[in-house]
This record gives sequence, C-alpha cells and structure tokens, in this order.
Amino acid sequence: MDLKGRLALVTGGGVRVGRAISLALAAKGARLAVHYRASRAEAESAAAEIRKAGGEAVLLQADLSRMEDVERLASEAERAAGGVDVLVNSASAFFRTPVEAITEADWDALLDGNLKGPFFLARRLGLAMRARGRGKIVNITDWAAERPYPSYLPYCISKAGLAAATKGLARALAPSVQVNAVAPGPILPPPGMSESERAEVASGTLLGRWGSPSDIAAAVAFLCESDYITGETLTIDGGRSLAGPAGTS
Repeated sequence: MDLKGRLALVTGGGVRVGRAISLALAAKGARLAVHYRASRAEAESAAAEIRKAGGEAVLLQADLSRMEDVERLASEAERAAGGVDVLVNSASAFFRTPVEAITEADWDALLDGNLKGPFFLARRLGLAMRARGRGKIVNITDWAAERPYPSYLPYCISKAGLAAATKGLARALAPSVQVNAVAPGPILPPPGMSESERAEVASGTLLGRWGSPSDIAAAVAFLCESDYITGETLTIDGGRSLAGPAGTS
C-alpha cells in the first residue's frame, strides 16, 4: 500500500512508541488520526509536529476499556476522511502485578484495555476495510507474550491474546485486509527502572543494547506498505528471545 493520502489511526499515538509510529507514518504521507485516552497534551504535541512538517493530523479521545468509547472512536475515525485505511493498535496499559496480589480490577484493567478494546476496534474497522477492498491492521504485542514475566501475568496474557487475535483476524479479513503484529522487546525502560537494571536487560540481548521507538515505527511502516504479509508477528527485541531465559521480575 502506498501510504500517501491514506488515513491511519494510531491508538496511543501521542506518547512513547505510539508517537514514533504516528510520526513515521506521517513521514510516509499518511494522514493521521492520533488517539489518546488521558494524554491530550502529548497528543496535541505529536499532531503539531506532524502539521509543522506539512502533514495532516486530527485528535480523537477514547478509553479503549469501554465498549461505548471503542464504538465512538471507530465512528469518529471513519467520518474523519471517508474511512480508515490503516489501524495501529499501540495503546497499552502496563503495570506490575505480582501473582500473589493480582486482583480482579487489575485483570479487568489490563485485559479490557489491552485486548478487548483493540480486538473490537480492529473488528469494526477491519470489516469496513474489507467492504472497501483494502486495509492494514498492525497490533503492538510484546516479546513477553511468548515468555511471560511472572510479575506481569495479566499484561502478558493480554498481549498473548492480541497475538492470537492477529492470526484470527488475518484469516477472517483476507484477502483484502492484511493483519500483522509487531512484538517489541527492550525499547523503552519502564518508569522507575534503575541504571543497573537497564544494563542487565541490555546484556540479555544478543546485540547488547536497548532498541528505540524508531525501530518499532520502521517495522510498522514496513508491514503497512507490504501487500504479501499477513498473520505474522515481527519480533523486534535485539535477539533477546534467543539469548536466555525470561526475566523473573
């Protein structure tokens, strides 16, 4: 797909990896719908940067854990410019949940926001893409979907579910819509991670370093432009998944 003039909706598109994805797709000529839940200032900053570079961007707010918000977001995005051509499910909740202390509220927050919302948004927009005869969906999962962190189990389960949804939607929406995933490894340290912990993570990769949001954005752009890849997960982890056992923190 030539992204020039296409409308791309990026959830969580104003912060961290989502921001890098928004800017990368805009640099390819896509028009952006930048979604945010609470980070309006960051979303406005990303949109302003896109516009300054000569691109187009609109802001859309929604809480992806709420089905009514998912439906509203899909409708607003579809109305923005005659239909969404690209959906990137980047928004994600992430917090520590030691197995002894996991609550139902923790489970619901992580599974609803990271799996239920993205799935129903992809289904709604994917069916519209299929009806128009073209579309791309890229889900941002995690390398830990395959090797879960014991103290982040609901998060890892949500990402494993999104990986399964990627394959299922690829089959359901073929051949006109391609659905893929990108699984980041060590890209951005979580808040509170010490320098020694960062160094330990880096040493656990084959490349001996952390990646950057631009690595994920480039992979997303590649999958959006390719027309002969579907149902696949592209792991961007510096070789961490080959280097040794999963962490225990």
